[in-house]
Amino acid sequence: MVAPPDNDVLWARALHFQHHDGSPALQGVSLGVQEGEILAVSGPRGSGKSTLLGCLSGLLRAGSGEVWFNSVPVHRMGPLARERLRRDRFGWIDPAPVLVPELNVWENAALPLMLRGTSRRRAKKVALEWLERLDIGDRARRRPHQLRQAERQRVCIARALAPSPTVLFADEPSAPLHRADRGHVLRTLTTAARSHGITVVLATHDPETAALADRTVSLLDGRRVNTVHLPPVSETEGRAACSLSV
Repeated sequence: MVAPPDNDVLWARALHFQHHDGSPALQGVSLGVQEGEILAVSGPRGSGKSTLLGCLSGLLRAGSGEVWFNSVPVHRMGPLARERLRRDRFGWIDPAPVLVPELNVWENAALPLMLRGTSRRRAKKVALEWLERLDIGDRARRRPHQLRQAERQRVCIARALAPSPTVLFADEPSAPLHRADRGHVLRTLTTAARSHGITVVLATHDPETAALADRTVSLLDGRRVNTVHLPPVSETEGRAACSLSV
């Protein structure tokens, strides 16, 4: 067994995962994520992005391979230990906003803090600060059914950031947002992560979202692939190419 590098907060080696129907979702994926880094996992739908985030966070158990968090072997943990790890050290943002309907907005955002034992007063203060940063503070006392979908997603992002997790996993976090909202919300997320030293693993098929990350890992059919960025073709070169093809 090879020990993970000291500067990697997350490290995975040769991850394999199969769906219930036997089709492969991950085929030998390896990667490392450094502390405080924002890593984008890009690729088309069905490429294995969500499955990779699930395995890295302990939500899914890989069929084979290793996952390490701060030199702790996540792949050896039992279900309860993985659940505690996700509660205490990780944050998660789903593509679809899911909130507790019986709680108002600030209570939803404060919920992870209160589950950790933070006082209601302190949890409310922190939650309201994040809601204000995400331009949803004026909805703090409303219930989820009174919000638009994009507003509910902002609450989910505030809820994920409020406990200052060591690692934040964001699975297509901008999917429910209108195009005009995406840039502001994602910049708020990445700026907050950097200012608080939060490591982010971000799954996206959107190049504009991936561009906000420090580094991008590309997946295709459950495997890592290298993306080649060709230089832009000048107008002169373009005319020359057209004349040659005639």
